[in-house]
Amino acid sequence: MPDTVVGPAGSPDRAHHVDPDPQIDSPADTMIQMLTPEGERPDPTGATAEYARHVEDVTDDDLRGMYRDMVVVRRFDAEATALQRQGELGLWASLLGQEAAQVGSGRALRRQDFAYPTYREHGVAWCRGVPPRTLLGLYRGASLGGWDPAEHNFALYTIVIGSQTLHATGYAMGIQRDHAVGTGEPDRDAAVIAYLGDGATSQGDVSEALVFSAVYNAPVVFFCQNNQWAISEPNTRQTRVPLYKRSSGFGIPGVRVDGNDVLATLAVTRAALERARSGGGPTFVEAYTYRMGAHTTSDDPSRYRIAAELEEWKLKDPIARVKAYLARKGAADEAFFAEVEAEAGEIAKELRTACRALPDPAPESMFDDVYAGPHAVLDAEREEYLAYRAGFVDDAEGAHA
Repeated sequence: MPDTVVGPAGSPDRAHHVDPDPQIDSPADTMIQMLTPEGERPDPTGATAEYARHVEDVTDDDLRGMYRDMVVVRRFDAEATALQRQGELGLWASLLGQEAAQVGSGRALRRQDFAYPTYREHGVAWCRGVPPRTLLGLYRGASLGGWDPAEHNFALYTIVIGSQTLHATGYAMGIQRDHAVGTGEPDRDAAVIAYLGDGATSQGDVSEALVFSAVYNAPVVFFCQNNQWAISEPNTRQTRVPLYKRSSGFGIPGVRVDGNDVLATLAVTRAALERARSGGGPTFVEAYTYRMGAHTTSDDPSRYRIAAELEEWKLKDPIARVKAYLARKGAADEAFFAEVEAEAGEIAKELRTACRALPDPAPESMFDDVYAGPHAVLDAEREEYLAYRAGFVDDAEGAHA
């Protein structure tokens, strides 16, 4: 008879839970890794060797650039968290600990590729040229997104868990029908990447997206940042098998990569995107990482996870391992690291000022960008609303009469 686990105070939602495949807690045997937590770069073997060719062109200068990206992203993420605590933002979803997964995958994208984020892909936004201050508009309530998706090939943040995977699949099927896949032209062939968390894999939308993308051989990469916790639910209460293995049931190849290794993440994402662009179809990437902070600033992770787990993952810090590698190799010195920290500090300082200066949106702007072109019903609603507002007269003290 299988073991059961009963939750706190014997709560019924915890009862009769069967422990999953132990492989989920032992990822090392199947995980692509190129930089160890100690910052060493061993000769690749096995599956890792197959992916190593995708980063043969990466120079020390490229690695310094990725290090800079991660430091800057972590710094403005910390600043945004502080701004929320000071009442300047309504909420913030931190990416602390996931910088390598986001910068590595973000740097793998070509200009013509399109990314569909969740609500914490701040590192990918940085790689796509979205200014950090623009990200704050949504969390401050000053905008419904703040950037033009077509300008950056980066969709607006998605709050509804998992729905962006369907949007990504639809867009991928669209570029497939526009003959922008498998042409052999590097500047034309495109792919789509959909970001999701481990918790989203329990959503029906994600299963539907996997079905459609597999059946239609859509050029989409599902990039799952497995940060171990779906808010307060650990992986062991979400799945009985490792996440990257679940995609095979849909006919989609899956791969697990060390999500705290920016080089391995870059290699795996490049390979998956190249496969998609060439007409090879979808891939599911599980970036095995850890959420160092809270789910959002409204969450208290100390209520559901132990401190020892956090301390263990601190030893696998994605930024520290790149710094150790660059220093050991002599590819960067203390002056470089200090310069990066200073730059990150300046960006954080500018972010504070920019956040407080974000203008309140005009109420009628809610009607903008709803449809691609003119829409009679929406136009009538806009005119009705403007007429309604015009009926209010401000008195001398600024109050509405």
